[in-house]
Amino acid sequence: MNAGVQNIVISLGAMQVARRIPFDDPEVLNYVRFGYITSQAIILSVYFYISYKIKQKNDQTVLKYVEPSSPMSADSGGLVTTTVRDYDLSEVSKLLRGAYFGVAMMGFFHIYMKYTQPLFIQALMGLKNLYDAKPVAIHLLGKKAEGDLKRPFTAASMFGAAGGPQTDHASIAEAEKKVGAKKEE
Repeated sequence: MNAGVQNIVISLGAMQVARRIPFDDPEVLNYVRFGYITSQAIILSVYFYISYKIKQKNDQTVLKYVEPSSPMSADSGGLVTTTVRDYDLSEVSKLLRGAYFGVAMMGFFHIYMKYTQPLFIQALMGLKNLYDAKPVAIHLLGKKAEGDLKRPFTAASMFGAAGGPQTDHASIAEAEKKVGAKKEE
């Protein structure tokens, strides 16, 4: 099953379970808060551990790919040459920023807006997203970096087609020609 569809199914199931939890009871609410904080601590510690493992391996294999251009930015896209180590560290950094943003949003929703159900749902979704993270699969679960886990990672669409960086030789050669043409100007 697609990860996007799994997220929807788990979210809907968690919402149904959350409806039955008596959040009005202060003791139950404290348990849910503790569960959310524990899940976020696990997520952050796993990401920091993955960063440590990546730095420890220090894989200096060269990785070339063509980054797709973004409609929001005029200078995005083009040929990217990096190492496996740097690429993996940047991916973990993106995951960490996402986790921090989620904690900030939950803090706003729970402390300022007084919403309690999202604490329960996000605790579950955070752990599910941790399990689905490609750097976690490679560096913690020991899966080979092939197939869906091949670098550069592609973002799976909800409708099946994967979008992301292009790694075929023709795309890389074309991007290298563009870089060479810009240097000549």
